[in-house]
Amino acid sequence: MDESFREGFEYFRNNTSSLFGAVDGTNSIINRENYVSNIEKEINELEKCINDFMGNDTPIKMLKGDVAEFWHAQTFNVDAAVNNSKVRMSVERSHNFASSDIISSDGKKFGLKYYSNGTKSAKAQSISVFQRYKEYQSKGGKDDFTKYLNDRNYKDMDSVFNDSIYSGQTRIIPCDQLLEATDWLEKMINIESSKRPEQVKRYQETLQMLRDRISDNNGNESIPLSKEDAEKLAILAKERKFRASEFEITAPEILNFDILMKESLKAGISAAVTSLVLKVGPELYEAINYLIKTGRIEEGQFKKVGFAAITGSSEGFIRGAIAAAITICCESCILGERLKNTNPYVVGAVTVIALNALKGSYEVVVGTKTRTEVTNELIRDIFIGTCSLLGGKISQIFIEIPVIGYLIGSFVGSVVGSFVYNTGYRTFLSFCIDSGVAMFGIVDQDYRLPEEIIAEIGIKTFGYETFVPESFNPETFEFESFNVDSIEPESIGIKYLRRGVIGINKIGYI
Repeated sequence: MDESFREGFEYFRNNTSSLFGAVDGTNSIINRENYVSNIEKEINELEKCINDFMGNDTPIKMLKGDVAEFWHAQTFNVDAAVNNSKVRMSVERSHNFASSDIISSDGKKFGLKYYSNGTKSAKAQSISVFQRYKEYQSKGGKDDFTKYLNDRNYKDMDSVFNDSIYSGQTRIIPCDQLLEATDWLEKMINIESSKRPEQVKRYQETLQMLRDRISDNNGNESIPLSKEDAEKLAILAKERKFRASEFEITAPEILNFDILMKESLKAGISAAVTSLVLKVGPELYEAINYLIKTGRIEEGQFKKVGFAAITGSSEGFIRGAIAAAITICCESCILGERLKNTNPYVVGAVTVIALNALKGSYEVVVGTKTRTEVTNELIRDIFIGTCSLLGGKISQIFIEIPVIGYLIGSFVGSVVGSFVYNTGYRTFLSFCIDSGVAMFGIVDQDYRLPEEIIAEIGIKTFGYETFVPESFNPETFEFESFNVDSIEPESIGIKYLRRGVIGINKIGYI
């Protein structure tokens, strides 16, 4: 019973690290109710916003800028959903003076200019307050400069005279114009430095804030968009034919390897902690129990605890991370729609069996275990794993606390499964011993006599393929001695041979 309990607990410990990894992969941020649905929600919103321009009379060369606003805002929101960030972008659609086109939920402002080339886009992004006032006058505006500024909430005329009207905003332009726009701004900085130094500030500020995408400090960003692609989007928008999937914007596509690894490693760390506690706990208990009984602690016990901590946490991390990665791939449809609703508990159990099989195969290759031993261990793991799953599901019905209820039942199922397997295995071998049946080759029936029995009955055997070199013994002189003859009556010794287990699935004379 002690051996069965130990094997059951060992399986439970391994299964728990994989289970926690699989559950973390589902419940932390990768779960079908929250994570993937949030991504799909933002993707659907992207399609809706762009297709809402259907039937718009605005020319394509102008509509492309409006479409680009929603493209940058919504692709940022999709990326934020992928990274589980709460920051979101919203398009303002305001036509007020120097208003921003996009504002983030944390207050950052962004302005877009999608002109015909990089020079024109850079000029529009760096236009000064005074230049805009002159445009106002050219269109028939009658207000003087002071009133013009006051109406637009400018208080200090001297300080803002040469500032860009978009000062403080991040300036977004087409990705294929970024190099040309940068060159033009640098050129203007060099020219104005000697001619009109007061103009340099707005060009420098524009250059500093110039981007081809929206981004924040948490790694979230929009997808860069060229002028040509913006025009294509505008055409699709007018016909309501924009589909995000055609631009490779789908939940499986954006769940890239980096995100998968990041979430798997998080789950692996949680699993490592759990495995560490389960591995070190029994060793600490033995050390404390020994201390209570003897009043002292042996150094070897603490070395054993330390070794258990290292092996337990590292093995738990690997098992948990792999289980989490598999669960994430299933939940996010990377492995196909059919596996989307895969139970994380099943993933944890299968991960344990698969890794144990891999570990056993390596031991067969290096010669530390035989193929029969590994096969027997694999069969035992499958049986105990099945009992663990059944026990967990039954326990979850009565104990509705998430994970905890399953763990209690899983532990009981592992111990019971180990006990039942060992009992059944011994019964199976007893039948084979008594009947001599090999069960289709599963059991190896060895009928060779043990070497000690052969020697005892006086049968001489020849050890072939061995070479024993002759040794030289010098002659010695011994005094004659008198020995009294003794008589021993002849006797007959009777020994009964019996058959028993002499190896894994191997029966012979003992």
